[in-house]
Amino acid sequence: MKIRHAALAALMLASFASLNARADDALYKQFGEKAGLTKIVDDMYDNVLADPRTAPYFENTTVKRIKPMLVDQFCEALEGPCKYTGRSMKRAHEGHAIDRAAFDALVEDLQLAMDKNNVPFHAQNKLLAKLAPLYRDIQDRP
Repeated sequence: MKIRHAALAALMLASFASLNARADDALYKQFGEKAGLTKIVDDMYDNVLADPRTAPYFENTTVKRIKPMLVDQFCEALEGPCKYTGRSMKRAHEGHAIDRAAFDALVEDLQLAMDKNNVPFHAQNKLLAKLAPLYRDIQDRP
């Protein structure tokens, strides 16, 4: 009898683990996986570079180099198969005088890109909730 209970418990744990993996994968899939994230980041940078509130922050950057790293960062945040290997947010943004208004403007540009790519609102919120704490490392403190 104990063996049967142990087998049943193991089966239940495996089922729950499988459900969690699918749930995590489901959020990544709602963004269109890596190809969808690449499109979202491309559209976000189109918005950012056209937005007078954010464009000046990218004047001396190589956007072409930054885009794939941002795709990997979003992918990792969504528990996809990618690994972000870029610099820390603090190091990457230090000395750029980024304040709350600039950060919020970039978030708006990202939201527009997600809307354009038909990412469901609840999925957008989940990504934004994962990214929001990064502000502490990105902001320029006096």
